[in-house]
Amino acid sequence: MLLASGAAACAPRVPDTGIVVEMPAFLPEYPPLQDAGYDLPPIPLEYTQGINRRMEGVYTGEAPRGSIDVDPYAKFLYHVKMDGTATRYPVGVGRQGRTLSGLATIQLKKAWPGWTPTANMIRTEPEVYSDFRGGIPGGLRSPLGARALYIYRNGRDTYYRVHGTNDLASIGNSGSAGCIRMFNQDIIHLYNNVTTPMTINIRSEAESLRVDPEYFNRGVEQPPTIISADELLGPAAVSADREPQRDQLASNF
Repeated sequence: MLLASGAAACAPRVPDTGIVVEMPAFLPEYPPLQDAGYDLPPIPLEYTQGINRRMEGVYTGEAPRGSIDVDPYAKFLYHVKMDGTATRYPVGVGRQGRTLSGLATIQLKKAWPGWTPTANMIRTEPEVYSDFRGGIPGGLRSPLGARALYIYRNGRDTYYRVHGTNDLASIGNSGSAGCIRMFNQDIIHLYNNVTTPMTINIRSEAESLRVDPEYFNRGVEQPPTIISADELLGPAAVSADREPQRDQLASNF
C-alpha cells in the first residue's frame, strides 16, 4: 500500500474564467519522449485512469528499503526508497500460475533489449511464440520495450523480466507469460532510478491480502496477445525499424 503524497493525490482548483482551455490528452508523467533516436508516443488518458498511474508516497509494505516490491495481485510495483517513501507504478503481470514469487535479485538492466521466447514458452503456447524462436533484436519491434530489468535467483537467470511494453491495455491486468510489464515511460523512469544488484520481492497471495487488501485482484485476466509473424518479422516491419542509439537515452526523465 502507498499513502499518496498531496501532490499526487489532489490538484488545485482552477478558477472558472469562462475561457475554454484544451487539456492535454495525457498525464504529465506520460508525455511524448525522445529516447535512443525514437519518438515514443504519450500514454493516452484512457490507460491511466484512477490508480493506474505512477504515484509517489509513503511506503507501508513489508519489503526493505532500497528494494523493489511487486504485488502481482494488486498489479503494482513499488520502488522503495531509503527514506521510507516509494514510487508506485501500475504493472501488467502473468496469467494465473505463471508469475514468479518470493525474493530474487535484479542482476542486470538493459536499454532496448532484444527478446527470444524461452523453450518452455514455445512448448506451452506454440501458436503465440513459435514464429519468434529466432528472436527479435532490440528496437521498436521488441516485446521488451524500452528497458528491461533481469531477475536472477541464486545466481541464475530466471528468464523473468520487468520490462516495457506497447500493449497498453495489459497494464493493470494479468495476461503475460509471467514477466512484469510497465508503460515505457515508467520502465525508463524506474531504470534511471535503480542500481544493480537490487533485491526484488514478488508478493505471495497471503502477503498481498495482508498488506494491500483494498486492491487485491484488481484488473482482469486477459488471453495471450497473438501477433502475426508478419507484424514483427515481415519486410515492412523490419525496414521500418532501426537500431536504437543507446548513447542517446533519456536520462533526466
